[in-house]
Amino acid sequence: QVQPVESGGGLVQAGGSLRLSCAASGSIFNSYGVGWYRRAPGKQRELVASITHGGGTNYPDTMKGRFTISRDNAKNTVYLQMNDLKPEDTAVYYCNAVLINDRAPWGQGTQVTVSS
Repeated sequence: QVQPVESGGGLVQAGGSLRLSCAASGSIFNSYGVGWYRRAPGKQRELVASITHGGGTNYPDTMKGRFTISRDNAKNTVYLQMNDLKPEDTAVYYCNAVLINDRAPWGQGTQVTVSS
């Protein structure tokens, strides 16, 4: 399994926006679904958005309305548009398959830092 490659993170002020990109291998991209996850300092990794192979999306209630996940099938790439960012969104963001059995080793992730 080839690790996903995440990019697009950075330092933004509260209320700002970022668009993350995930270049995934075919085995991940063509699996049941791909998710964006994040790990904040001292916390466990959590799912922030997912998109199925058919394009269905799912978000935890705390992310609804601020985060949008999308995919470009021609580029094997999944995106996460994040708006109205808050300091509590500060974390390393990762992508990987939704189903554990489909997952590749976790990549390096991309750091998102939101200043107040």
